[in-house]
Amino acid sequence: MEKMNGRITISLLVVLLISIGLTDLVGQAFAQESPAAGGEVGFKLIGAGMAFGLAALGAGIGLGFVGAAGLAAISDNPKMQSRVFIIVGMVESIAIYGIVMMFIILGQA
Repeated sequence: MEKMNGRITISLLVVLLISIGLTDLVGQAFAQESPAAGGEVGFKLIGAGMAFGLAALGAGIGLGFVGAAGLAAISDNPKMQSRVFIIVGMVESIAIYGIVMMFIILGQA
């Protein structure tokens, strides 16, 4: 359990450092755009990436716990298989919500 918490902490730290590193790239302006427009696009891309990335990270961690518990439940009682699949589908829907939010953020004018 402590190993998993350490991996989660390291993963979140890496995401934070990458996000901070990418903010330096947002300030660059191109000849065709005003600096404000370039910054808005950059922040949209970072927000969309974080929305999907963190949702996928959470879904992956949750799926690990649910999958392990689900396999244990199915091995004890095979009739639990349909219920376990429903719960696994609920956990996977978190990543789908992240994809939807990514497309909403990128679709804004």
